[in-house]
Order: sequence, then structure tokens, then C-alpha cells
Amino acid sequence: MDEACNPSNAKHMKRISPWLVLFGITAVMELLSVSMGWSSVQWVAKPLIMLLLLSHYLTNVPVRSTYFVLALLSCWAGDVLLMFQETVPYFFILGLISFLIGHILYIVSYRKLRHTDNSRELYPTQKFRYSLPIILAGTGLIVILYPNLGSLQIPVVVYAIVLMIMVIAAMLRFGRTTSKSFWLIFVGALLFMISDSSLALNKFYAPFENAGLLIMVTYISAQYSIVEGVLTHTNSIRS
Repeated sequence: MDEACNPSNAKHMKRISPWLVLFGITAVMELLSVSMGWSSVQWVAKPLIMLLLLSHYLTNVPVRSTYFVLALLSCWAGDVLLMFQETVPYFFILGLISFLIGHILYIVSYRKLRHTDNSRELYPTQKFRYSLPIILAGTGLIVILYPNLGSLQIPVVVYAIVLMIMVIAAMLRFGRTTSKSFWLIFVGALLFMISDSSLALNKFYAPFENAGLLIMVTYISAQYSIVEGVLTHTNSIRS
């Protein structure tokens, strides 16, 4: 009998999430709006990105994590607030605070999204060694930006530190989850750091060509990768 026709196998076939399809369409529209300057399209597409990923998560996870849901909502709030920063400057700080809260909630989520068996986790010396490049990259960015931050020196430095901790927290899941879940979340965290670093360099150091496109490509990829990594971990416990 053809395996594809076997009902027992059909049950295990992965169903394509309609929310993920809508997310993909919206992501493409957002990237097109950034590259082509379609501001009216961006006002619709950008706020939908995190809401569609949240819907994808909620409809495909067996046990929901309140911390992770709040993290996604915080990032959504940050997206919306940053859309108004050109007309209302203090909205940048509000957006920064929203993403800061989101990163803290991601850190809490990563610590909970681990198997109890720690026999395969990294040794202390490995944790230190692998954290160093992340810390050096983050502190290097702070050193470059610090003279240009003005009154935002403390908020941006605090944000950068929390961002580094978020990436390290993702790295520390090694050996405490499936390989797929680890790499999805870790790569997503790194992409998030690249996106925020690009935004900071473009805003506070030196604007560069296609900055907006780079920021959004890495940001959208980061959030998608993190959500898929969380789903992979949670579903692996169930199976």
C-alpha cells in the first residue's frame, strides 16, 4: 500500500497553517513597501506581522506559554509605537521599552523551554567561551554608538545589555532541547541582534543604503525562526 494513502501516516502529515501563509504574504508586502517606499502599505502590513505569528503560535501549540505570548505582544506594541517615532519623537523610547520587555520575556521563556535532563548541556567553560563573541559584539556596538546617543545613553545601553543576555539565553538551551528547536531559536536571536544593531547604527551612527530593508528582513526572519523554534520544542515534548 502507498504510504501516502495510509490513514495512520496521513495523521502525521504536517498541516500548513493558514496563519503562516498570511504571515508570508504580509511579510513580502512589508518588505516591498520598505524597498519601494509604499508607506500606505506599510501602515497595514507592519502591525500584522506579529499578530499573524501570534495566531500561528496559538493555533499550533498544545500548551501555551503565557510568557511567550506576552513577549510576542510586546514586540507587536514595539512595532506599532516605532511607526510613530518620526512625528512623535518620544514614541521611540516607548518602542524601545516595549522591545526591552519583549526581550526579558523571551529570556524567561527560553529558560522554561528546556528539557529537565541537563546531562548534555554545555560545560561551564563552554558557556563562557561561546558567550564571549556575543558580549564582544554587543559591547563593541555600545562603544561605537555611545558618543552619539546623547540623552538616550542609559536606555540604549540597558537595552543592548538585555539584548545580549537574550541571545546568550538562547545559546544556553544547547543540549536541553531538540537540535532543530535550539538552532531555530538561537539563529532567530542572532538575527534579532543583527536587526537591532543595524537599526541603531543607521539611526545613531551613520545612515546606510537599504538599511530599512536589512532591518526588516532580519527582524521578520528572527521572529519567524523564534516562533517555529518554540513550537518545535513544545511539540517534541508532546510526541
